[in-house]
Amino acid sequence: MSRVGKRPIKILSGVKVSVNGVSIEVSGKGAKLTRAVPPSIKVEVKGDAIHITNLSPDPEKRSLHGLTRTLIQNMMSGVTEGYTKELELQGVGYRAQAQAGKLTMQLGFSHPVEFLLPQGISASVENNTKITLKGADKELLGQIASNLRKVRPPEPYKGKGIRYFGEVISLKQGKTAGAGATAGGGGK
Repeated sequence: MSRVGKRPIKILSGVKVSVNGVSIEVSGKGAKLTRAVPPSIKVEVKGDAIHITNLSPDPEKRSLHGLTRTLIQNMMSGVTEGYTKELELQGVGYRAQAQAGKLTMQLGFSHPVEFLLPQGISASVENNTKITLKGADKELLGQIASNLRKVRPPEPYKGKGIRYFGEVISLKQGKTAGAGATAGGGGK
């Protein structure tokens, strides 16, 4: 039995939880999240706690026990506090603007890039270079941040691009770095 899976999840004040056989719905403070529950996992609400039970002896299905508990705990934290991801733009002339439901960015391309945000995710921009994404769904927020970073990932020579806030990019040395011994050019 999973050590993580057998711990009950305390239902916080202001949060409503409803379980039907195939899904669980957690709602609170304006956010409502729904997730399908695997058929080998039983979720039940007892008092002010959620209990997760594994019904299958199969090792592959048993591995879903702790995962399901963690996903439900993330839903609980998401509807109460929410999650944030911060990204930063690094490069001359790189800037972003947040508008209703989309980000418009100048990233060194010949045209501005418009990135549409799904429902439940909001964005704000500080100093034209720091993007803060907020949302209740931790999985969706991480996926959107990853997709946004893929628009212009940091390049390895100067580090220009979109990176997570605080991410360290190890930079490569250019061509001339290894040519110290033959600095006057090559040849005979």
